[in-house]
Amino acid sequence: MSSTRTAVISGAGTGIGAAAARSLAQTCTDLVLLGRRVDRIQAVADEISAIHPDVRVFPRSVDVTDVAAVEGLRDWTAANLPQVDIIVNNAGSVQPSFDGSLQNVVDVWDSTLRANLVSVVLLTEALLPQLPTPGGRIVIVGSNAAQFGNGSIAYAAAKGALQTYAITMSKLHGPKGINTNVVAPGYTGDTELVVGRISEERHATLLTGIAVGRPATSPEIAAVIDFLASPGASFVNGQTLIANGGIIFPG
Repeated sequence: MSSTRTAVISGAGTGIGAAAARSLAQTCTDLVLLGRRVDRIQAVADEISAIHPDVRVFPRSVDVTDVAAVEGLRDWTAANLPQVDIIVNNAGSVQPSFDGSLQNVVDVWDSTLRANLVSVVLLTEALLPQLPTPGGRIVIVGSNAAQFGNGSIAYAAAKGALQTYAITMSKLHGPKGINTNVVAPGYTGDTELVVGRISEERHATLLTGIAVGRPATSPEIAAVIDFLASPGASFVNGQTLIANGGIIFPG
């Protein structure tokens, strides 16, 4: 590995992505923060720069579902960074529920798969040639929904597919020393997918199924990402590391 260490983090403006950026700032020399909302990623970048003035932070407005935008990011990183050591695929969203028509079923599945699965494949494939061999790390933020099917059926299916993708990537690129792993968070209470969207009744039901009796926080999930991105995870490859507080039964 070189003396520099660069991480590219998608969905870095809020929640788990922002927490991952803050955590990786402790060990990286360069951070590229991706998001569609410039104000959010700029705020995270400013916060990190104030705490870690020696870390170069680059907020980039990129829609990781858009081919042209990801191609532009690929070209920019190749021109401006020595290499990309870590890719953290965090961007994703839960799509609206079905309205009953078959066209709507197709539309929801298309948009959900594009936001949660295709986006990961697109960003990873774009930056893969810039990962060091050995030492490259691909970390994908999946979901506990892949195990228990909670929430949107399309969302759960997309997150499950990410686990298969990680296994296949580990077989393809593991021999070169590039590791691909998934962290699958359970109920994480401070993310945009949850705040203002979960009723008190649903919140209480979810807590009854968690052994530790509370939701996760984004920094707790970021700590798992930090481990999977670290040299210490050199023998962890093609795995899904489930961080759900100990599911007693799915809520």
